[in-house]
Amino acid sequence: MTTKPLYQTPLLETPFHARTAPLNRVNEWSRWAGYATVDCFTDLPGEYFAIRHAATLFDVSPMVKYRIAGTDAERYMNRLLTRDVRKLKQGRVAYAIWCNDDGKVLDDGTVFRLGASEFLLNAQERHLAWLQDSAPGYDVTVEDVSESIAGLALQGPLSCTVLKAMELDGIADLKPFGIAEFDVAGTPLTVSRTGFTGDLGYELWIDPARALDLWDRLMEAGALHRLTPIGSQALNLARIEAGFIQTNADFVAADHAVRPTRQRSPFELGLDWLVDFDKGHFVGRRALLRERETGSRYRLVGLDIEGRKPAHDALIYHGKSRQVGMVTSAMWSPTAKRNIALATLDAAAADKAGGLWAEIYVNKEMKWEKTAARCRIVARPFFDPPRRRATPAPDY
Repeated sequence: MTTKPLYQTPLLETPFHARTAPLNRVNEWSRWAGYATVDCFTDLPGEYFAIRHAATLFDVSPMVKYRIAGTDAERYMNRLLTRDVRKLKQGRVAYAIWCNDDGKVLDDGTVFRLGASEFLLNAQERHLAWLQDSAPGYDVTVEDVSESIAGLALQGPLSCTVLKAMELDGIADLKPFGIAEFDVAGTPLTVSRTGFTGDLGYELWIDPARALDLWDRLMEAGALHRLTPIGSQALNLARIEAGFIQTNADFVAADHAVRPTRQRSPFELGLDWLVDFDKGHFVGRRALLRERETGSRYRLVGLDIEGRKPAHDALIYHGKSRQVGMVTSAMWSPTAKRNIALATLDAAAADKAGGLWAEIYVNKEMKWEKTAARCRIVARPFFDPPRRRATPAPDY
């Protein structure tokens, strides 16, 4: 008897696969949490510009989702997350991170407060064992509900227009990070005003058995508004413009890091605003208090880089001689008209006013050539349209 190697294990299909697969004309797929997800359907520039000028659909069903409920759910969540969950009101969503005992980030995600004693935690990585190991002593249950919730991200300036065309009454009044419930042909639909593009957008959550019906209704409602399915490549461009970091791209999840030096704290990722020392004890608090006193090793920054060649994986130097960091994400931004990047720098270098250079490799006639480009630290986000926060949401 022989067994298949792990790399031959078939990928799972999301509840929307029957619709996305026929549209994936370039047949580009990637793995996300064991699922096959589309990298690009037909045209990366077209998908990107649809995010910024029309409306787009992205399948977020592979996102790992945990239901956490019980009389101690709030206390339990407050022990695990760095932010104060008590401040999160029912019917609201919050961005959150969680750390190990050494104060290094395990993952980031969103927390939905569904009730006084019920939460939904969305993450990129799987954390069920860690969550359950943290539960003894609390009246709480932790359940992986990933396969029982299908999700679509509807993003772009016309996203509210599409939902209004689908007759979701009152959707324009949903505030950023708000949650609303609707009935679509007898099926409950949860809509959150959240997303990963830094633009006006929503995420829609539904029973997987009704996923295809939701897709069809959205495509019909968006037919006159250039509603475009997009893959992960276009989404990645939008999230870089928004200055959003991504696990295992801009930092390595602490429990996946081969070397301790690859782990990052919230301070080193620019997420100190998510750390609330006043709420009481939480996992990693002691280590983070020490780091606040002694200082951090690194800092994640936004960069403007001369020229138009994206600085993918570029090394960053101070004065062209001393390496002080590296680029984690980069792109030429068609919307901001800038060559932008996210980079991890030595903390001392991040405090310097100038003198930074990016070492970029360019492929010229089958030969890699090294070039140097000036760069400077700039504020994030690189693109932040007012429509992202406007309430009522604009209806173009």
